[in-house]
Amino acid sequence: MPLTDLTLADCLALRPDLDEPADLDAFWQRTLATAPAHPTPPRFTPVDTGLTQVTTYDAVVPGFAGEPVRGWLHLPAGAREPLGCVVEFLGYGRGRGLPHEQLLWAAAGYAHFLMDTRGQGWSTAAGDTPDTAPLSGSVPGFLTRGVESPQDHYYRRVFTDAVRCVEAIRAHPAVDPAKVVVTGVSQGGGIALATAALVPGLAGVMPDVPFLCDIRRAVRIAGRPPYTEAADYLRLHRDRAATVLDTLSYVDAALLASRATAPALFSIAMMDEICPPSTCFAAYHRYGGPKDLRVYEFNGHEGGGAHHRRAQLTWVRELLSAPGPATAGAPDAPYDAQLA
Repeated sequence: MPLTDLTLADCLALRPDLDEPADLDAFWQRTLATAPAHPTPPRFTPVDTGLTQVTTYDAVVPGFAGEPVRGWLHLPAGAREPLGCVVEFLGYGRGRGLPHEQLLWAAAGYAHFLMDTRGQGWSTAAGDTPDTAPLSGSVPGFLTRGVESPQDHYYRRVFTDAVRCVEAIRAHPAVDPAKVVVTGVSQGGGIALATAALVPGLAGVMPDVPFLCDIRRAVRIAGRPPYTEAADYLRLHRDRAATVLDTLSYVDAALLASRATAPALFSIAMMDEICPPSTCFAAYHRYGGPKDLRVYEFNGHEGGGAHHRRAQLTWVRELLSAPGPATAGAPDAPYDAQLA
């Protein structure tokens, strides 16, 4: 597979000057300020998965406009103290799936919350998360939903869902609120970066081959979807490029990344046809907190795969092993027993 973008040396030297909306911060402050009008509490219902070492809960969290967002909360069975937690966001077109599918972080001893992405899942016995907004004006996919206005754009709703899920999980009695890390691959990596910018006090963020970064460049050079959805839209609507690119700048994770301060571990693949490496490097270089990077020179969008999961396990262990604030009233009984 050939290089799809700039060389590694060029990407390391890259310092892009991105077009940032003057009201970017005010836009997100207004967006997130609307949620307290929807005070429905989160619900966590035990699920019988047949597993004995991991306890799973079907979560329903009020997200954008108070709409229910589903997720799975996994806890190591028998955990007795508030745990560090990994909150994970999913790749493009993926839902949370079945409750027993993703157990790595719980097996490593952490709480793990997996957020369903609105409109992208498939129905299970427990349900999925629909996107209730009208879909008119979009080409197939999600990137162009509501693309004529930042107020209507799909990722305004998704980023708000993510923020509300993190807030809900930080308030959960099984989780140490000072030890929450957000992560995701591709779309999930872009959501993780945005969440790190919009939620203060996170312990860390791990964006892998992140989508939604330097979108103006990405829609011009990416060879495969999802960025090509925006190019397809503009191929039909030739007079709307300025409007569309302006809307997408409000959800550009490379712009939001400069607001984030939590320690970060990035991964970038140099032969990525889906999320061009120069766009991922734009987010890395602009990131506002301490940061580390793993580059996979000969990989495409699969990135580091299991090798990178191993690096993440080590990074999270070292990150969360530092002493945090004492937690008063830690329970004597395991959390899964208390919450059942």
